[in-house]
Amino acid sequence: MIPRLHERTHAPRDPLAEALGRPVSPDEGLTEHTVVGHWPGLDNYTFDDEEMTWTSVQWAEHLEDPLLEHPFAVSPDDDRRAILHLDVRLHPDDRDLTGPEWAEVAHRLARAAGIEIPGKENGCRWIAVQAQPRRLDLIANLIHLDGAWHAPPPDVLRRLAAEARRIEEDLQLIPVRAARSAPTSRLAPTASAQLASVLTQLADEQAGPLATVRGLVEHVAHRIASRPGAASVGTAHRLELIARRLHAIQQDLDATATDLVQPRVAATSSAVQRPIHRAL
Repeated sequence: MIPRLHERTHAPRDPLAEALGRPVSPDEGLTEHTVVGHWPGLDNYTFDDEEMTWTSVQWAEHLEDPLLEHPFAVSPDDDRRAILHLDVRLHPDDRDLTGPEWAEVAHRLARAAGIEIPGKENGCRWIAVQAQPRRLDLIANLIHLDGAWHAPPPDVLRRLAAEARRIEEDLQLIPVRAARSAPTSRLAPTASAQLASVLTQLADEQAGPLATVRGLVEHVAHRIASRPGAASVGTAHRLELIARRLHAIQQDLDATATDLVQPRVAATSSAVQRPIHRAL
């Protein structure tokens, strides 16, 4: 289970569309099977006999309301991008989770990210969307109902990763590191397997050196973007592009590591079959 924190945005429609895998629509109702979790204060905004099947546009508007109601609310860095978006994905070999299990994952990640505080109903508005296979998206507005800005913990990524490991253990899912090492664990420690291991460590989304560099670049881009002036905007944009290229490099390294060990698996399989063929 790998959590990923997206860059904050000014509006929730694009994150919600990404979570759904399609554009938001005024005609598509999202049931409890899609919106598997939400902030506890939502119950105060619905009547007892009201059916909780809002359209995706209504959900987006609900998340956006604090931005409109508090037009002067900003972060400590004078940033108005209040929409936080994170997603988590299961390993391809993991079992399918039930609705209550997805809801549990949603609330645990919301607490780990600091956007849900148990017992506090007037905090951040957030929803958890499970619309695509093996994926959960959590979208929140960092502006409280009273206009206060909620700053996530500075080590939010570490907290999310740690909570993901605990969820894996509690729900008996495949751990990230076990999933990465599985292809080489069945083979003798060949040179290709050793090199693949090095590349896998470089590409690690949580603890790899490239992940650290990418996180620092994204942090600097965010800080520069909050400064006035067109030059700052341009510099921040270039840094964002650099961060994207770093992420692409991580993916390329991971794919290369897989390619290094797959041919060896095929060769080993052929070597085992040939003696059997001659014996017959």
